[in-house]
Amino acid sequence: MTDKFSIAVTFRPDQGYVGTAPELRQPVIALSLSGLRRKVEALISPDDQRKGTRVPQLVMLNLDKAARLERDRRRLTARPRPGFAGTSA
Repeated sequence: MTDKFSIAVTFRPDQGYVGTAPELRQPVIALSLSGLRRKVEALISPDDQRKGTRVPQLVMLNLDKAARLERDRRRLTARPRPGFAGTSA
């Protein structure tokens, strides 16, 4: 069974993505969802194992409406990858 670490994520235009969880001492802020995930994973370090707590294997980002809308907006306005049909390579 894998351990799950659930992070509630919202989006604030002036800060970016903000992740909170009871296990975190303070909110984690990042400009992208991948950056937020990396920061949370860095906070959950092997040092925690020495203290007797288990390190989660899976970080779940639970996006609220604002975070989902921003993620979808970024996906729709992102530049297409080179080499796709209909684009100049």
